[in-house]
Amino acid sequence: MEHLSELYRDHLNILNARAKEILTREKMAGLVIHSGQLHRQFLDDMDYPFKVNPHFKAWVPVVDNPNSWLVINGVDKPKLLFYKPQDFWHKVADIPDDYWTPHVDIQILTKADQVAEYLPSNLNDWAYIGEHLDVAEVLGLSARNPDAVMHYLHFHRASKTPYELACMREANRIAVLGHTAAKEAFFGGGSEYDILLAYLAATGQGENDLPYGNIIGLNENAAILHYMVQERKAPAQRHSFLIDAGASCVGYAADITRTYAFEKNPFYDLIKAMDQLQLAVIDMMAPGVKYADLHQATHDKLASVLLDAGLATGTAEDLLASGVTRAFFPHGLGHMIGLQVHDVGGFAQDDRGTHLAAPESHPFLRCTRALEAGQVLTIEPGLYIIDSLLADLQPAAKALVNWSAVDQFRPFGGIRIEDNVVVHADSIENMTRECGLVD
Repeated sequence: MEHLSELYRDHLNILNARAKEILTREKMAGLVIHSGQLHRQFLDDMDYPFKVNPHFKAWVPVVDNPNSWLVINGVDKPKLLFYKPQDFWHKVADIPDDYWTPHVDIQILTKADQVAEYLPSNLNDWAYIGEHLDVAEVLGLSARNPDAVMHYLHFHRASKTPYELACMREANRIAVLGHTAAKEAFFGGGSEYDILLAYLAATGQGENDLPYGNIIGLNENAAILHYMVQERKAPAQRHSFLIDAGASCVGYAADITRTYAFEKNPFYDLIKAMDQLQLAVIDMMAPGVKYADLHQATHDKLASVLLDAGLATGTAEDLLASGVTRAFFPHGLGHMIGLQVHDVGGFAQDDRGTHLAAPESHPFLRCTRALEAGQVLTIEPGLYIIDSLLADLQPAAKALVNWSAVDQFRPFGGIRIEDNVVVHADSIENMTRECGLVD
């Protein structure tokens, strides 16, 4: 824990330096960052699960305590107003005492509506960062999520500190435990719901702890990109299994996908081909490489996979030009990841908010930045049998598709293989595989 404490101390120093730079640039006194508030369910007396403001958990690993606040001026220790009410109905959060607490000035807030007593007396030059703009207005914070500040914070959040990388490695380690258990449950005959339960048990995280809802698709369900149903009944025949599932560590996310064939068959061979494709794309990563170029290279390589598997005919150039590869692989190569699964800043070309949209031919790409040391991105190529996309191909493109092979692979749904990858100055670190999840 001492080592983590040192990493956290250095992490705060970096965040403070960033805060000081943007506050100086914008002639502001500081930031007031709100953890958030509970949202009441409509016509009910219960709340939705709490999701903390990502800007809040960037500074302190407090992910489950609404009505808390941070006061940041870029120079002093962050001041944490930690909400601890008197409440006999609910479990009240314990006062923090962990590796990070010596580096933060913690004050206890017992009543949420008395926060103004703990904030600076003059808030004219302070910026509110958070979701509840009505609360900021009542407090007299007129600068609410100012664009210049948000652009700056989002751009620089892409560069992870050593502390953040340590947290993300641990999130990957936990997720790998879940993936291993899920694989065993699949081959053991479990339903989608059974597999989910095995995953949760192995990670020790409930569904509200995970960074996103698990995608667990058997057979043709593996072709539904955001499949969230989780059937309770196991299929009569078991062909394939796709799992897209992550884990959290003090607010940082892992996002991992694997695909399995129940038997060694042509679909098994196709998975192996996609695995090699994914590793080849990762080998291309280095500082200065444009993420959009990696995406295009993935399509280039996918064309060869389609030809080798007999799913298409013609040349690789034909498949690319006609849109056939996009019909089999419709989503982006991946995204930035960190405090959020689909982390911010993927389109920002500088810290003033210059935006570069995804190419018109690949509208679902979530990152157009050039790679830099410290970034963490997912690499997740896919290949799916999605009938609606194949049906929308132009006649010339349809003539390149081997429809009998499509029929053969349709019961298997699709393939996605996803790892979380760190860009270093002189190397690439595949956190997922280094945590032991190879296939």
